[in-house]
Amino acid sequence: MSISATGSEAVTLDQAGRRRLLRLATAPALAGLTGCAGWAGPPAARVDVAVVGGLSLCGVWPRVAEAAGASLGLELRTVAAAPKEGVVPAMADGRAQLLLIHASDEAMGLEAADLASAARVWGWNQHVFAGPSHDPAGVRGAADGIEAMHRIVDSGSPFIGLRDPGSYAVVQRLWRHAGIRPDARWLRADTGPRPQAVLQLAAELQAYAVVGHIPLHFGKMGAEGISLLLQGDPLMRRPYVLLAPGPRHGADAAQRHHAARVAEHLLSARGQQELALANAEAAGPWIFGRDSMPLVNDAPTGAA
Repeated sequence: MSISATGSEAVTLDQAGRRRLLRLATAPALAGLTGCAGWAGPPAARVDVAVVGGLSLCGVWPRVAEAAGASLGLELRTVAAAPKEGVVPAMADGRAQLLLIHASDEAMGLEAADLASAARVWGWNQHVFAGPSHDPAGVRGAADGIEAMHRIVDSGSPFIGLRDPGSYAVVQRLWRHAGIRPDARWLRADTGPRPQAVLQLAAELQAYAVVGHIPLHFGKMGAEGISLLLQGDPLMRRPYVLLAPGPRHGADAAQRHHAARVAEHLLSARGQQELALANAEAAGPWIFGRDSMPLVNDAPTGAA
């Protein structure tokens, strides 16, 4: 700019210069304020969640919780990841405001006691056939669970009726659809010390069993000489349900509001997309989407 500026121009330039100097002088201080923890605003509201152990074991739930929290601006903290004996009390005594559990009498009991909302299906886990690695019944070549069960029965191979409620329900469904009646010539009782030990019994008897895919794959159950033989049949899935606080739950109004937001998100199209992405990242699928199960009519095949 020329030194021969008019007086009014000189005043204007002087004011502009002062403003520039002021911005330069205050910028570091403002940057320091915005960088401090107190300037970031209040912490995100938190929802405490209890989940059955398999959801964490397979790696899906931690990813879903992170994605849902980011979508909602909430913190989802897992306060319990355990068998149902560990997570039902967490919901009942108020430590958790959200529960993800297998559909079960325990889930219905929470709702009946007004400690939880009505259960809604969030996703499904998969059950599979396991048995002797040399597979005398030819289960590996079966098209689905019904054909696999027919092959076991027709070959006279022993089959263990596992006492685990989920596996038991799947087996009952396959028998009904296949028109199979249990027969002592091939059916064996699960006499192990605990349900997770069933494949050790299968190894001793050279028998087949229907078990959960997640505990089998991740080493929670297994035995030498026993292999996964068939998977992928939608009829062999069992539901995971989601429960929010009921009228007698100890959650306050804010906790109920945030838990309801999380529940609706997990069931929404976006939440289900996050579930699918979490499955892919965890090398699944381990948990199938809520709309992936065909409508089940457990009448025998061909029944009127």
